[in-house]
Amino acid sequence: MAEINNFIKTIMQNDLAEGKVEAIATRFPPEPNAYLHIGHARAIITNFELAKAFNGSTNLRFDDTNPAKEDQEFVEGIIEDLAWLGYKPNNVFYGSDYFEETYDKAVLLIKKGLAYVDDLSQEEMSKYRGTLVEPGKNSPYRDRSVEENLKLFEEMKNGKYKEGEKTLRAKIDMSHPNINMRDPAMYRILHIPHHRQGTKWCIYPMYDFAHPLQDSFEGITHSLCSLEYDNHRILYDWFIENCEMPHVPHQYEFGRLNITNTIMSKRYLRALVDAKKVMGYDDPRMPTLCGLRRRGFTPDAIRNFILSTGLSRINSTVESFQLDEELRNDLKLKAIRPNAVIDPIKVIIDNYPEGQVEYLDCPNNQECEEMGNRKIAFSREVYIEREDFIEEKPNKKWKRLALGVEVRLMHAYFITAVSCEKDSNGNVTVIHATYDPATRSGSGFDERKPNGNIHFVEASTAIPTEFRLFEPLMLDENEDNKDLDFMERLNPNSLNIFNGYVEESLKDASVGTHYQFVRNGYYVVDKDSTNGKLVINRTCGLKSSFKL
Repeated sequence: MAEINNFIKTIMQNDLAEGKVEAIATRFPPEPNAYLHIGHARAIITNFELAKAFNGSTNLRFDDTNPAKEDQEFVEGIIEDLAWLGYKPNNVFYGSDYFEETYDKAVLLIKKGLAYVDDLSQEEMSKYRGTLVEPGKNSPYRDRSVEENLKLFEEMKNGKYKEGEKTLRAKIDMSHPNINMRDPAMYRILHIPHHRQGTKWCIYPMYDFAHPLQDSFEGITHSLCSLEYDNHRILYDWFIENCEMPHVPHQYEFGRLNITNTIMSKRYLRALVDAKKVMGYDDPRMPTLCGLRRRGFTPDAIRNFILSTGLSRINSTVESFQLDEELRNDLKLKAIRPNAVIDPIKVIIDNYPEGQVEYLDCPNNQECEEMGNRKIAFSREVYIEREDFIEEKPNKKWKRLALGVEVRLMHAYFITAVSCEKDSNGNVTVIHATYDPATRSGSGFDERKPNGNIHFVEASTAIPTEFRLFEPLMLDENEDNKDLDFMERLNPNSLNIFNGYVEESLKDASVGTHYQFVRNGYYVVDKDSTNGKLVINRTCGLKSSFKL
């Protein structure tokens, strides 16, 4: 795996060398309101790998302070995703674990005259807050006494008020050039049961207030987040200082990772699922980690992809084919390379004995001798790819089968196509051929050179298989579609299904097993497989070929 090396690692090295911290402690703090996607993988891998580089620690902390959107299903999904990526957090915490301590810190700010209960609605406060070029103005409730604020805040906690009726705000500066410092909300009222706390609480801390306190409670040294929180850092530090936190963490921001043809919005992903445009969050076309896992991407491929993109203080966009390339690099010496025919056409070898099936030696992976050999079946009837046959050879560059042309069936014999049958529409349905028994693979026959070398699957032992081939779910924005809305930019060809065959060796293939099918690419066995039919997803081709 590639070594992590970036500007945050340099900061950590310096902090350790200068004695600012004794050990590195990071955290990954997802909100359990959706499944994680490839964008989250940058945060996961960055936090865990940086801490590991210094023998430090990383916590998983669920930011479960908004019960309106959170669910135990997402908690379990996130835990599973981290385990699949190969990361085990030192501790698993929940933001809701700190509700009592967070409430106490809010009370402290009220007592210090640095927080007040506001009656303005969210819409009204947005008008009071001002703009980037105009200062805000004070709420008419800003100068309530400490005693009144303590009483109102306790009443908020006890459920006396409706949602939106009261808000606890920090009292900072309504004319501050950074709008985040203009009396930000600290607590709002939500009469919604919490997935862990039940109905114990009806007030919930806002992210900007809760997050720095949680980092401090856990002893986090380097709080890493994406660049959009850059202008929140001043507020992060304000809460740490004024809440008199004994441990002082520091926030550092890095650029977001965007990938071409890839949806990186939890809201959009949810919309796809709700509109049934996909099979669910684990649809292999989805950029969710569970979707990528189902499609066949490996943890090593994802880690190497994330590390290869680097880390900087600016947002970046990389081509989606780079993830495919990391998958190929990971599996090329690991995956068995069986035969599969995705779009089959039958070949009948007229001079081969009827009823006879022989087994031929075949390497599991030509580039890795340690993987050994297997036996593949051969008989009078085989399937080849439809694209490997044409009636009349078009030119010298055609290196596959045609009438009157001889090719080798890979690891088997030379065959020559002699005729073909067609349906009423003129489509070829069956190819008739002859074979030369002297040309068996491994016999040393070299009297003539075949026109090509094509793979096949023997018909009587073939396993019926549904092949799911994917293209990007989203058409990348360009001049032709830049004015289209999100749903209109969905790729209508994102899923193509073929019914073909795989060789007999896959009869007991288990879900999640990876293969490199000869000349067809990298595939994985899907969970929809049954005893009567395999379902196999294409992870990526042997080389990048997608064009819109």
